[in-house]
Amino acid sequence: MIENINNPEVVEEVRLAFLAYNAAIERGDTEALNGFFWQSPKTTRFGPAEHLYGYDQISAFRSGTWKPGPPRQIEHLVVTALGTDVASTMAVFRGETGPRTRQSQVWGRMPEGWRIVGAHVSLYHG
Repeated sequence: MIENINNPEVVEEVRLAFLAYNAAIERGDTEALNGFFWQSPKTTRFGPAEHLYGYDQISAFRSGTWKPGPPRQIEHLVVTALGTDVASTMAVFRGETGPRTRQSQVWGRMPEGWRIVGAHVSLYHG
C-alpha cells in the first residue's frame, strides 16, 4: 500500500520542477527540456502530433523539429505525490491564441533529481 500520499514537501518539490520545466518551454531551452526527462528507453512522451518512445526519440524531437509555441498560462494544476519518489502533474494551459492544452506527467525521483518518466500533451476543446 502507498503511504505518505501528498506529503507537502514532496508536492512542493515536484511543483517547482514542473514550473521550471514549463519555464524552459517558454524560453525554448532545448537543453534544459531534455534534462528534465529520465534518460531511459522506457520514457514516453505523447504530443498532439507525435508518439515518442525513449529518451533518445524525445531529445531528438526537442533538438530537431520542436519550436516553442505562443506564451501560455497555467489555468489549473494538480500535483499528486504517491509516497516520496513518484508523483503526477495534471495541468490545463490557456494560450494567448489558440485552444487550451492539457499536460499530464509522471515524475520519478532519480539520483540526479526529479525526472519526467511519462508525459502526454493534448489539445482541449472544452
